[in-house]
Amino acid sequence: MNIELTLLGKPGCHLCDDARAAIQEVLADFQIANPAAVVSVIEKNILDDEALRIKYFEEIPVLLIDGKVHNYWRIDKTRLAKALDASISRPRFLKNNRCVS
Repeated sequence: MNIELTLLGKPGCHLCDDARAAIQEVLADFQIANPAAVVSVIEKNILDDEALRIKYFEEIPVLLIDGKVHNYWRIDKTRLAKALDASISRPRFLKNNRCVS
């Protein structure tokens, strides 16, 4: 199971620093409880991507889980932990939707 977290922010953003720390704290506990889960954390600077800057400038930091917006401004650690737990507990369907893997 792979989970991709993407943190959108910009340099000098204190809320982005707080979000990064909250994510790392939640991930430390999550990895202990779920050693087989692979979680990657990608950080993107909205100043390097015009489309991201236009879309998210007023909302940073923004946390995406597998490409979908999970949170913005402040990271709720309890909510993030629940979302990560839910990500690994959902059944995955094969392409024909007949067999659960």
